[in-house]
Amino acid sequence: MLLAQKRKKILVVCPHPVGYVPGQRLKFEQYFDLWRNAGFELDISPFMSESMQQIVYKKGYFFTKITGTMLGYLQRVALMFRMKKYQVVYIFLWVTPFGPPIFEWLSSKLAKKIVYDIDDLVYKGATSPNNSIIKFLKSGSKVNFLMGKAAHVIVSTDKLLSYAQQFSNSISVIPATIDVKMYHFDIKKVNQKIIIGWSGSHTTSKYLLLLTQVLKIITASHNVIIKVMGDPTFTLDGIDIELVQWTAETEADEICSFDIGLHPLPDEEWVYGKSGGKLVQYMAAGVPVIASAIGPNFKAIDEGYNGFLVTTDEEWIQKLTLLITDTELRKRMSENSRKRAVEKYSVEANLGKYLAVFNNL
Repeated sequence: MLLAQKRKKILVVCPHPVGYVPGQRLKFEQYFDLWRNAGFELDISPFMSESMQQIVYKKGYFFTKITGTMLGYLQRVALMFRMKKYQVVYIFLWVTPFGPPIFEWLSSKLAKKIVYDIDDLVYKGATSPNNSIIKFLKSGSKVNFLMGKAAHVIVSTDKLLSYAQQFSNSISVIPATIDVKMYHFDIKKVNQKIIIGWSGSHTTSKYLLLLTQVLKIITASHNVIIKVMGDPTFTLDGIDIELVQWTAETEADEICSFDIGLHPLPDEEWVYGKSGGKLVQYMAAGVPVIASAIGPNFKAIDEGYNGFLVTTDEEWIQKLTLLITDTELRKRMSENSRKRAVEKYSVEANLGKYLAVFNNL
């Protein structure tokens, strides 16, 4: 393991409080203790408070969201006065969410070194449907500015690498990763009914609607359970679904209960920036995955080894039927899925990449 050459103070500037969103949990949050063990001091500065996080993606709460945003900006003003004391400022996505890169410019002047971490195609300026009223306030200017000013840029996909190369020549590709020890593969139970599972959120559950006809046919033909975690209001017309509330404490155990993992995606530019965090979680749990044959999924899944890549409804039905009925194939793919997670997507396999960035600044 690489060790820090000298004790450095790192300030992590991120949108969300620790432990709430996959984009942070499956990127850098799970490394915090390991960074500290390597000799770094860490301070975490989220833009949102925990109370703001609880309502930010819900419909309504307009004045509460305004108040929470104003408090976030006030905290960022205070942050500018202490930014100079850190050797590294690690910025995830942006310093503030709206408008031109004013706080990003201030950070570039005050920070000794900036490491910029980008996930998804945030430079497209997308926002939650429940907050679409403020979409016009979001743009790619912050992303482009930070890429150009950062001493080092971290991306998670080839699509983001290609984009970042316009602004920086110091870039690392680090995928979404997982602490495999949290997923108890060795005690994974055998279910009486095959559980076909999906994990996500209210913003991504729309992708599961792509499989409406597929799942109608599968549930009519086989004695299976369809389990959906992360969107408590999700429904599929004519299909019984077991809805599971997401919590940080139960997430790993719920995914470990899956026999087959679903990862449908539309062929849209936005998904090419995704780092496949859910795929990584499925693999850590030893779950064979059936996924859309799109972009980053080709890196995580080897056809027939730890899952299947499919395009048409007929292929979805064929591969689901195969995994439902072939116990030995499912067991073999389960073992391979876990092995792939350990070798390529575990924190142990990727820690050195982060430490190399910090030590070389």
